[in-house]
Amino acid sequence: MEYILDLLYIYIAVYSVYFLVLAVRNLKDKPFKIEKRYAQYEEKDHLAVVIYSHNNKSTLESLINQLKLQDYPIDCFKVFVILDNCNDGSEIIFDTNRFVNVINFKENNTLGKDQAVSLLVEQLTPDQWINSYIFIDATRSISTDFLSTVNSALVKNSVLSGETLMMTDNLDIIDSIKAIYLKYHMNFIRKARTLLGLSVQADSGLFIIKKEIVDKIGGIDFKNIDSELKYSLLLSKIGFRCAYNPNIQTFVNAEGYIFRRPRLSQRLKLFVNCLKGIFTKNFIFTEHVFSLIAPNFWVLVIAYLGLMKHSYRYYFFVDFKVVLFTFILLISGFAISLINSKLNLKEIVLLCFYPIYSIGHIIKNLPPIRNIITKISDGRAASEKDKLSIDVVVSTGKSELPCKLEFISDKELSKVRFIFKNKRYTTGCHLRMIDALQELKSKLDDYGFILKICNCCSHFTSNVDGSTNMLKGTCSCEYPSPSLKEPKPTLVWNSCTKFSPARLNNLIEEMVSKGQDN
Repeated sequence: MEYILDLLYIYIAVYSVYFLVLAVRNLKDKPFKIEKRYAQYEEKDHLAVVIYSHNNKSTLESLINQLKLQDYPIDCFKVFVILDNCNDGSEIIFDTNRFVNVINFKENNTLGKDQAVSLLVEQLTPDQWINSYIFIDATRSISTDFLSTVNSALVKNSVLSGETLMMTDNLDIIDSIKAIYLKYHMNFIRKARTLLGLSVQADSGLFIIKKEIVDKIGGIDFKNIDSELKYSLLLSKIGFRCAYNPNIQTFVNAEGYIFRRPRLSQRLKLFVNCLKGIFTKNFIFTEHVFSLIAPNFWVLVIAYLGLMKHSYRYYFFVDFKVVLFTFILLISGFAISLINSKLNLKEIVLLCFYPIYSIGHIIKNLPPIRNIITKISDGRAASEKDKLSIDVVVSTGKSELPCKLEFISDKELSKVRFIFKNKRYTTGCHLRMIDALQELKSKLDDYGFILKICNCCSHFTSNVDGSTNMLKGTCSCEYPSPSLKEPKPTLVWNSCTKFSPARLNNLIEEMVSKGQDN
């Protein structure tokens, strides 16, 4: 037991010193400010901007317009847009637009960012004109000096990520805590690590890399957050660390951002797998491997309290005062880290709750508990005899959000499940599917959201065909061709680019209106 406590103290004491060094180094970020000032004067590289989009029409159009307004020479960059099985009419944006090279994947299933981007990169490999790739999600927005800033940052670094700025006003408490931690992590951990010459994790939402490196590795890996972590380690191993640059900024609505972090089990697995390769002269890779086991802040505090109690009462290989001193170093490091992290008082308070959320998240994802949750979910899924998943779009009035609908038949009753990111809403059980859909529609209407499917469209007319669920109808819009001589058959969950919100039918209002007319 004593040996375990000794090793535990050495581990947290080393991390406390490391944390303090990061905090002090983060105070001196003058190199970024100088680089920003002289960004316009760097020699211009040839850049390939690769945008991935899956039903992000409104934000995609805005991003394309922002690229047209860049202060970067237009003959020094090309724009490639990947439309991954979009059903929101995104391709219409580019009907007469020669500024953009469109790659439209129209299949029954969505390819996903990793496969879609990999296919494009494979096509661009022979293109010797390109110096660097900029991979960016269609949900992002940029300023007019974005490309100039990226070009300047590429002078000193071959692989880059940037700062993600988002609005947190309409987030619930959990998402607010995660958003504040993301802001703190970027403006402290990532920035300080880069200033120290260490590597950070790649972010597929905005990822910049020189083409020669992609050609050397053989591609990119954006499958999920865990694969991005592996890819970052690979870059460190071959001598191309991923650096963070706060000058490279993208803006995103909170609705369009997915909070992700590699699971603890995955980080531990990677750490074990990489242990054999750490005995090299490549310090960047060795440090990157050990950063995988960085502890949670509250875990550190709890460990220190336990060790201080133990060293005060019993014999320990270091004196109680030494344990107390390293604990003070940790607290001092945290206080200093807040100075240049761009957080206000309210955000600092929310940040203090992140370790509590993190511990809960870790417990939830422990293999035994995760297995129990999976079995319960599978049990629920098994009771749902028929389930149909549909990709849909919800309009907020300002933007369009990609969501999913699940039409479920459960014990001869019907219900509809609405899924947005990791949030779900399931209607009550109804005799008819159309009634369950109506409940969901009313729920979304209460929040000012419009479900852009045929059932909510003014061109749609339901067919009374004798079926229980009443899922069939007709579309009176002249789409896709004006040559149609009669309404086109359709289903309640279909969608098209000619969507027009239907007026809410209120029986009482109609009766009152008729009474006034009489």
